[in-house]
Amino acid sequence: MLSQSDKQVLFSIARTSIEAALNYGDVETLRSIPAALRAPCGAFVTLRIHGELRGCIGYIDAIRPLFESVQDAAAKAAVEDFRFEPITEPELSHLEIEISVLSPRTEIHNIEDIEIGRHGLIVEDENSRGLLLPQVATEQGWDRETFYLETLRKAGIPQNARNRPGIRLFTFTAEVIHQDAPAHQAH
Repeated sequence: MLSQSDKQVLFSIARTSIEAALNYGDVETLRSIPAALRAPCGAFVTLRIHGELRGCIGYIDAIRPLFESVQDAAAKAAVEDFRFEPITEPELSHLEIEISVLSPRTEIHNIEDIEIGRHGLIVEDENSRGLLLPQVATEQGWDRETFYLETLRKAGIPQNARNRPGIRLFTFTAEVIHQDAPAHQAH
């Protein structure tokens, strides 16, 4: 669990990284990073404007410190998510940031082991991988079966291949923190 101070530092890192990405600048390196944010950890950054998705990119595995995962994912979500046009300068004041700090993943062998609202899901085979965050199933009102099928689709695996050998399933949890657009934050 992150402290309130840790969360504020992560949001500051994310916003600074997004602004730098829009201005093609370098991200300023913080001098003092709290210990909790220096630990290796996977993370996703989801960007929304007026509740509508505008970008989501992240790192599944703990390959870098949490603050670096958030820094990089925020910039990429803003300008490199192929599903969307890059965020524009005028949109910054409306940008809502959601950071999902991921637990290590656990392999499962049955979709009945998925807890909707608690688990995110990763589906892999030898050629592809798809991930959906825990909050997606809840937001969409999906049951386990639909969550699994949608994760297969995200991985590019045909639903009729759902039981083929070589498909691996992993669950994970996430600490999800949210920051409203600056115009909507309390002062």
